[in-house]
Amino acid sequence: MNIMPNRMDYGFMKYQREFEEKALSVLRSGWYVLGKEVASFEENFAAYTGSKCCVGLASGLDALWIAVKLLGIGPGDEVLIQGNTYIASVMGITINGATPVFVEPDEYYQINADKIEEKITEKTKAIMVVHLYGHVADMDKIMHICKKHHLKLIEDCAQSHGALYKGKMTGTFGDAGCFSFYPSKNLGAFGDAGALVTNDAGLAEDARVFRNYGSEKRYYNKVVGANSRLDELQAGLLNVRLAHLEEITEERRQLAEVYSRQLHQENILLPATRRDTCPVWHQYVIRSHRRQELTDYLNGKGIGTIIHYPIPPHLSEAYRSLGHRKGDFPITEEYADTVLSIPLYTDMREEEQRYTIDCINAFT
Repeated sequence: MNIMPNRMDYGFMKYQREFEEKALSVLRSGWYVLGKEVASFEENFAAYTGSKCCVGLASGLDALWIAVKLLGIGPGDEVLIQGNTYIASVMGITINGATPVFVEPDEYYQINADKIEEKITEKTKAIMVVHLYGHVADMDKIMHICKKHHLKLIEDCAQSHGALYKGKMTGTFGDAGCFSFYPSKNLGAFGDAGALVTNDAGLAEDARVFRNYGSEKRYYNKVVGANSRLDELQAGLLNVRLAHLEEITEERRQLAEVYSRQLHQENILLPATRRDTCPVWHQYVIRSHRRQELTDYLNGKGIGTIIHYPIPPHLSEAYRSLGHRKGDFPITEEYADTVLSIPLYTDMREEEQRYTIDCINAFT
C-alpha cells in the first residue's frame, strides 16, 4: 500500500458533482470578487459557529493579523501564546509589531491555562488561544483570566472548525475567532482562504472595510487597508463543503476512535481528550521518543507521516531576535522532538486505516 498522511482528492471525489456544479455556476456568473457567494458563506458560517458576524478573508494568517491590528494591539504590547503552535499564529502578532510571549502547552497540546498568569505583565494586552490539532483549550480558566486582567482574547481556530467546549464552538468565546480554510483543513477550500468571526458588529464592519483596501465605497478610502478578500469561487466551494461538515467531522471522530481503540504499541503515546470537549481531529497526533525510527519504518511500509511541528517558533531563525535559546521551553521542545501525525483524512478507506494500525502495532 501507499498511504499518504493526508489526501485531499478523496474529499473532492466524495462530493465531486456538487463542487463541479458550483464552480461552473460561479464562473458563468461573471462576478468573481465580493459577490453573493461570499455573502452567503459569511451568513452560513456565522450561523454554523453561532457567531453574529463572519468576514471572509484571503487566508487564515490574514484573519489573525487583521484581528490583532483591529483590536488595537501593536508595538510595545505583548500577546501570550502557546509555544508549540504553528509559526503563522506568532506571525499574526509580530506583523503588527507586538511581542509574542510563549506559554508552555499542557498534556492536551493546548496552552497551559495554569501557566498563563505568571507570564502577564503591564504590557500584556491579549491571549491568543490556538486550538491545536482540532482539540480545545481550557476555556473556562482562560476566560476567567481574560476578565480578571482585562485582556483581549483571540482564538486561532485554523484546525478546530466545529470543535466544542461544553457545547459551544471554538471561535465564539473571545473577541475574534480566526479560521483558515487551507485545502488540508477539515473545512478546506481549493486554495488559500480564511475568515474572522465575532459577536462585535463594529469589529466585523472594520474588518470588511480593512480587507478591501480600507474602502467601504469604491474609490473612497477610510483607512490604509489591505487586499484580503475571500474570492467568489472559494466561497462557493466552501459553501458546498460546509453543508457536509458535520458528516465530515463525524467520520473523523470515528476514525480517531478506531485508532485510539486499536493501537497497542508500547513505544507510542496516544492523544488524550479534555473533559467537556468534543474535538474534530484535524490531526491524530501520537508521540514517541523513537520517532525517527518509527517514521523510517512506516515509510518503508508505504505509510506517510507528518511532524507538526519540528521546529518550535521560539527556536526558528525567523524569531532569533526574540533571544530565546534551546531549553527555554522544555515541554514545547519535547513535543517538537516526539510528535508524529499519522494518516487521517476525509473518506479514508477502512483497509488503509487497518493496514496503518497493523504496521504501527508491529513496530519493534
